[in-house]
Amino acid sequence: MKNYWDQGISFEEYLQIAQQRLDKPANQQEIEYKQYYELGLQRMDRTIKKYVPDEDQRKELESKNFDGKILIISEAWCGDASATVPALFKFFEGHNEIRVFLRDSDKNLINQFLTNGTESIPKVLILDKDFNVKNSWGPRPKYGYELLMKYKADPEGYPKDTFYNDLQVYYAKNRGKDAVQEILDLL
Repeated sequence: MKNYWDQGISFEEYLQIAQQRLDKPANQQEIEYKQYYELGLQRMDRTIKKYVPDEDQRKELESKNFDGKILIISEAWCGDASATVPALFKFFEGHNEIRVFLRDSDKNLINQFLTNGTESIPKVLILDKDFNVKNSWGPRPKYGYELLMKYKADPEGYPKDTFYNDLQVYYAKNRGKDAVQEILDLL
């Protein structure tokens, strides 16, 4: 796990790579995902500007005496990641080291943490100080998962566009608070 940590990047680098891929796509996938990079960057910018760590959650983090690290498997084109990753960086900033491992750079890591057989992201790995995986979380908070299950149970009655809209409205209003709490519960 230490090798993956060492290959991880800072949040600033994550944003820079996303902007580069938007401005100068290097391959067919980056060309096809251009609109998703653009949306992801807009959403991350909004979260960066609006997210304020919850004081009770900060106190809970302090009380847990967690001295490990947070490694997030992610890609900036992902809607769930663009809503969650910036909040996690801001929450753990100054308390625990946090890095991003780009999922598509080496699928071996995500393949160890599949969600129902899929490479869903973001996936948050909670590491102890010796780089052992203590726990994992992701790809979305419980409420987001419930919306997904509602869509999957009745795609005609609850169409994909409505699901995506409801999910993004939830993310915009919640501003990462649920994701942070669910991760705190795993520490």
